[in-house]
Amino acid sequence: MANAFSHGIVHEAGDDLQAAVSSDPKVLALWQSLTPLGRNEFICWVDDAKQPTTRQRRIQRTCEELLEGKKRPCCWVGCIHRTDKAPSRWQQAVSIDQKGKNGG
Repeated sequence: MANAFSHGIVHEAGDDLQAAVSSDPKVLALWQSLTPLGRNEFICWVDDAKQPTTRQRRIQRTCEELLEGKKRPCCWVGCIHRTDKAPSRWQQAVSIDQKGKNGG
């Protein structure tokens, strides 16, 4: 398939994110121009949403941020699922905070 949708290095975009990005040729071109790491950050941010409404807002915001020229999601600590590098101190702190809030 010549126009295959590009995913991240760890995560694959869900059908809803793919549909939203692909619905606007300019957004799709910007998405395809991101590095695999950049795409991965957006996908992880969208996938991290706990509620369907939050997921939809993040998908919409992904398209908006791409049009604004952003290469990574705003205010996101970064993907903690990568195995090619250790989590940063900020990621570790957020992960610990989330475990405490969720009783984990």
